[in-house]
Amino acid sequence: MGRTRTYEWEDPAVSAGAVGTASGLEILRDLVAGRLPSPPISRMMGFRITEVDAGRVVFTLEPGEEHYNPIGSVHGGVYATLLDSAAGCAVHSVLPAGVGYTSLDLNVRFLRTITADTGTVRAVGTVLKSGRTTCLAQAELFDGADRLIAHATSTCLVVPLPAR
Repeated sequence: MGRTRTYEWEDPAVSAGAVGTASGLEILRDLVAGRLPSPPISRMMGFRITEVDAGRVVFTLEPGEEHYNPIGSVHGGVYATLLDSAAGCAVHSVLPAGVGYTSLDLNVRFLRTITADTGTVRAVGTVLKSGRTTCLAQAELFDGADRLIAHATSTCLVVPLPAR
């Protein structure tokens, strides 16, 4: 009666090695185009980046029972991971080569339940304020009917990357 899920990923050092050599926008566009491999977390959870523009990124996920918590709905950590990824990558999209970021905080508000019946959800991340040392971003999670499921804000620390 058990269920299994199998997934594969490529060496994360390939994408990590590209970070810092090009702008964040170029790196993210290479991920969307398949010129760089998806990070292992996206393969494990089943989400993918589908749109990238300066200051805006969209991720999609088809929720399934593998995302469920003990009460039969998608675990809040899945919401948070999608929202954190969308907000962080939105920040990455405005950074020049040689500069990276790390999340300082993530504030999430859950508004609706997600189940496997919800269908594809999308997390839209946008930069609200970009500064030299910190950036503020938001991410919104929508269902197929464009109803808001969750909302998050994130502050990211902008950091110079070590030379490779």
